[in-house]
Amino acid sequence: MWLGVEHRTVFAYDEPIAEAYTELRLRPQDDGGQRCSSFLLTAEPPDVNVQQYVDPFGNTVHNFDVLEPHDRLTLVATSGVFTPEGFIDTPGALSVLEQHDYRTPTVYSPWLTGRMSELEGLNGNTADVAERARSLMNAVSSRLVYERGVTDVQTTADEVIALGRGVCQDFAHVLIAACRTVGIPARYVSGYLYDAEAEAGHAASHAWVDVFSEDRGWLSFDPTHDREQNDHYVRVAVGRDYSDVPPTRGVYRGNATEELAVSVRVWAL
Repeated sequence: MWLGVEHRTVFAYDEPIAEAYTELRLRPQDDGGQRCSSFLLTAEPPDVNVQQYVDPFGNTVHNFDVLEPHDRLTLVATSGVFTPEGFIDTPGALSVLEQHDYRTPTVYSPWLTGRMSELEGLNGNTADVAERARSLMNAVSSRLVYERGVTDVQTTADEVIALGRGVCQDFAHVLIAACRTVGIPARYVSGYLYDAEAEAGHAASHAWVDVFSEDRGWLSFDPTHDREQNDHYVRVAVGRDYSDVPPTRGVYRGNATEELAVSVRVWAL
């Protein structure tokens, strides 16, 4: 499927700030059968000097400084992307560093030693990584209720299980934590989800999970919708958890209060 994506971010301040440094992870990946055919990043004010590099997880990062006083900054990332019917990877082995990154607990996704019993009854027990991960996805999807406003970007997986509800970021962190607890390497995926019924293509950022099997490579699961990745998904970045892949991150100098507004559109081309 060919999809268009527009991700608009507006940084507004209640008084001018002296300078700001910003990182962006907004360019869709060329990986797993997905191809980003076009990417355009525009800024207002237009004299922003944007640099680019690739982070340790293979994500494209754009970064820039705004050194002049300003009270508003608008960024628009527009992409054209081909998405495959499913994520495509090849069998192999993870490097020692990748094993460490994707097996080790993090603040967002700690080992669920004391919480696994709340998922285990739905999990089953099989040596096949794909089946085990799929069972865990089913368990997370069954255990949690999707609800906005009950968690925030700091909420951890064990807190989400205690609440029994959250958003896609929370579902992803719980599945990652569950997989790592039983020894399955797992990573966080950020991106977008196309919904043909969404009015005017309105969408939001989405999050799901890759799990690793030496027999099949990376497999991609969405616990929020209890299914594997399909051609409605646009992959942007991967990492150990959300802290590695926020769409925007930065700091600024000044006493102003920042207000962030984000809007996303995804449409079929």
